[in-house]
Amino acid sequence: MARLSAAAGVAGAAVSAGAQFLVVIVVTRTLAPREAGEFFAATALILMVGGILRLDAGNGVIYFLARGRDPFLAALAPSFALSLLAAVPLGLAVGSPVAGALLPFVVVADVLLAASRAGGSMRLTFALDGVGRPVAQLALVTLTAGSVAAWAAPALPVAVVAAAVALRKPDERVGFGEFWTYAGPRAGAAAVQAVFQRLDVVIVAMLAGPAPAAVYTAATRFKVVGQLINQGLAQAVQPRLVRALADGDLGKARDLYRSSTRWLVLLTWPIWIGYAALAPWLLDAFGPAYAHGLPVTFVLAATMLVATACGMVDVVLIASGRTASSLANTVAAVAVSVVVDLVLVPRLGATGAALGWSAGVLVKNLLPLIQLTRRDGLWAEAAR
Repeated sequence: MARLSAAAGVAGAAVSAGAQFLVVIVVTRTLAPREAGEFFAATALILMVGGILRLDAGNGVIYFLARGRDPFLAALAPSFALSLLAAVPLGLAVGSPVAGALLPFVVVADVLLAASRAGGSMRLTFALDGVGRPVAQLALVTLTAGSVAAWAAPALPVAVVAAAVALRKPDERVGFGEFWTYAGPRAGAAAVQAVFQRLDVVIVAMLAGPAPAAVYTAATRFKVVGQLINQGLAQAVQPRLVRALADGDLGKARDLYRSSTRWLVLLTWPIWIGYAALAPWLLDAFGPAYAHGLPVTFVLAATMLVATACGMVDVVLIASGRTASSLANTVAAVAVSVVVDLVLVPRLGATGAALGWSAGVLVKNLLPLIQLTRRDGLWAEAAR
């Protein structure tokens, strides 16, 4: 069952990554670079705001469901209320009121899908988030020639189906105070992480213009492949890691960390090495205007080789309950990334943003790696 869950997570990540890559090709081939950059900046802003308002409640849901308790009211109410308040301003910011109105569904869908994984099953996540949503986005964006509202629309059916499957009658309900005592620090870290993942596109659009933002998005599109594979493995491993640490079974936790790191390296290193080698031809798929994104691809590939070798260090910190450490690490990573971006993007454009992102990624992976080694010896033991 564990191997099937991991395989389902990786398979869903592969389908999602492929569909997202094709969305970028459709947009760059359909729209002029400036219009494509505006589309990418808008979708990045939606994902960033959604990631902030999600408050990382999904991890809290998994944590308490693994202990046989019902966290849904405490988890969903704040996220949904905040997303309702943000819907209109976001719609105005991205130039699509319909996309803004869909924000609450973007937010709650991931929380509900996390609940379906608490029992160790990846089927719903695979069907809805791995296949259904990205394939629907690809079809709708293609049919509408790059509509932001069409890109956001699949969040509605995903949220409805996930709610119908995941929600259950309450047994021992978790109170708001107890839930957010655990989830609060991680909510802050997740908000900062959401900014870290998407702010680079927005910064390039603001400081260098929409066209360089389109080049940066196209050249870094393959980073989504690694992120989704990492996400797929984490979704499969995290519930079992939480249970192992809750039971005090450090040996099992080490085994899970070791095996997941090996799989992450095995699955992603060929991708990053191949991406660097084939970058000139891959960039050509987006059109001749994107050829000068080549330095970005080299920075991306080198950074991800280092990051994946560290394993899912942040997931381990969260599973062990050290959400405050995760928050501090993510804040440090974002601060480093933003400073480098502000210095280099005005002069180097997309390449400057890539260097800023790289600096942040290295900080975000190396800090928890040091913490796990010093405080638990977990990484040092797992790496043997």
